Amino acid sequence: MARLETRVARIAEALLAERRSVRPIDVLVGLGWLAQPNVDRWARGRVPSLDRCVQVDANHVTAAITALQHWAEDRGLTPSEADYQDLNFTADGHCGAERAYRTRWASTDIAEPIVERPRRSRRIVVISPYKAWTCASCSGTGEFLLKDKAGALCLDCADLGHLEFLPSGDAALTRRATKASRLSAVVVHWSTRRNRYERQGILAEPAAIEQAAQECLSDAELRARRRTREQSRRADQDVRFRGEFAAAIREQFPGCPVDRAEAIALHAAARGSGRVGRSAAGRALDREAVRLAVVASVRHVDTGYDALLMSGVDRESARAQVHQRVEDVVNAWRDGVAMLDE
Repeated sequence: MARLETRVARIAEALLAERRSVRPIDVLVGLGWLAQPNVDRWARGRVPSLDRCVQVDANHVTAAITALQHWAEDRGLTPSEADYQDLNFTADGHCGAERAYRTRWASTDIAEPIVERPRRSRRIVVISPYKAWTCASCSGTGEFLLKDKAGALCLDCADLGHLEFLPSGDAALTRRATKASRLSAVVVHWSTRRNRYERQGILAEPAAIEQAAQECLSDAELRARRRTREQSRRADQDVRFRGEFAAAIREQFPGCPVDRAEAIALHAAARGSGRVGRSAAGRALDREAVRLAVVASVRHVDTGYDALLMSGVDRESARAQVHQRVEDVVNAWRDGVAMLDE
């Protein structure tokens, strides 16, 4: 606990100096427990609750937020509620946990008002429904609907009927059409398998889509060459970083077999995965981030954790059941002992 308080205090001090206020969500990112790409997906409504993205259990999060509160009170900071609109932090919507996540701490000795970082304008989100529905205004139906206070509205009743659907698949075309269109909306569809909304495309003005298509056609060859160069550059970076991450694992856990360290690095540092290796702490080879990657691997590979989840045991109970085995393997590797399979 003392070590966690020290880490939280160090991260909070840096955030306060940079932004003049501290939010729990930024501290979790700084700890390497929460990946910024996952925060961005949650902010765009693609993840129902933020706790699904946190890589430690609720007890660790509570301890970190409590440590932040103690640090802030010792510094004489003033709490206030940050505006996250209708975004949810916890799956069960527990009032105390939601309030703790939303609490922002700021210094009282700042003369000028605190200015939040600019936020993206909230996009209109249209749903591609997977079952029959009826418009609350005209009693009609359609391919898409917009949720309103009055209920589900068809595009005509939502004043979006003049827009044209552009499916996902070409990022440049989507980006340019969105920029050129005076009015646009994101189209999502509920995935029953993944239990979340997934993006399907956008609605934009037909003229904007046509303009974007012409622009993409005119520089297609240039963009193809650029993509090839970028892919090669990223591949080289990924290989180099995986080697550095594997070396950091072996330094901290000398008993970890070489091939296992490489496998952990390959998994934890995969680009776009949102795993701990891609967090700011992971990219900096922070010791705690490296430890979390090793712990996660041991939990899945060296214990019956996955089988427990498949049998219906909830996540926290399953982690509690395999906790001792995980600690035994991790501690043995730290002491330079290669554990044999049991």
